[in-house]
Amino acid sequence: MITEQSNPRSAHIDQLSTLEMLTCMNDEDARVAVAVRAVLPAIAQAVDIIVDRLERGGRLLYVGAGTSGRLGVLDASECPPTFNTPPEQVQAIIAGGQAAITAAVEGAEDDPAAGRDDLIARNVSAADVVVGIAASGQTPYVLGAIAAANAVGAATIGIACNIPSPLLDSAQIKIGAIVGPEVISGSTRLKAGTAQKMILNMLSTASMIQLGKVYGNLMVDVQTTNAKLVGRARRIVAQIVGVDEIEAARLLAMTDYDVKTAVVVGRLGIDPAAARARLEQARGRLREIIG
Repeated sequence: MITEQSNPRSAHIDQLSTLEMLTCMNDEDARVAVAVRAVLPAIAQAVDIIVDRLERGGRLLYVGAGTSGRLGVLDASECPPTFNTPPEQVQAIIAGGQAAITAAVEGAEDDPAAGRDDLIARNVSAADVVVGIAASGQTPYVLGAIAAANAVGAATIGIACNIPSPLLDSAQIKIGAIVGPEVISGSTRLKAGTAQKMILNMLSTASMIQLGKVYGNLMVDVQTTNAKLVGRARRIVAQIVGVDEIEAARLLAMTDYDVKTAVVVGRLGIDPAAARARLEQARGRLREIIG
């Protein structure tokens, strides 16, 4: 596997000064964005499938082990506060379960039946999208999950850093970001992990943009669950409506701190109930209402 090979550019990294060592790592990291750019067409195809399934009530399920699984957990956990998604809409399944998020669960990734069973336990169906994440492209747990997803007609996406690989062979949409050997041989939490993080960022963010959860580049479905996010919501409403933050705060207060509803009330001069009705009719897409 490419990810297990020795990197000649870092062969003597243990003999470098700290600054030289970091420069070597940074030079290798610069290769990651190039590798991800090369697979943008496949990522775009994956986003279109995700949007289609989510619009029809399906779910986005990430499946991985170790670093790959934790990256799935991170991306899924950020969707509710950023885009106000229901907790069940974007989920992450990690080999070894909850304990594996913060500690290694040895051997969990080697069990394809566990991957299958964990996916079946989430009642996976043809309405869903299942994203298998594995730097090696051959993690048995992930392969078992993808096989189970394919069996029920779910859309399947594979993210790997090795070509060819069993994961890319079995997934319907294949995202193979070839980042090359790691700075520390086989430590795929480095470049491979960075590539996976970038790809997951794109999958979830671009999908949510397509679903109308962003207006311009503003997160208009943000959850106002703390003071920082309340302030962000106030600034967003002020910017879109064209009012000061005092008026934006008033609009938010009368709409239960829902940014989109506050914007529609402020821009169209209608009451909150009418604004919510307009948003429901437009499937939450603010641009269809205010341009």
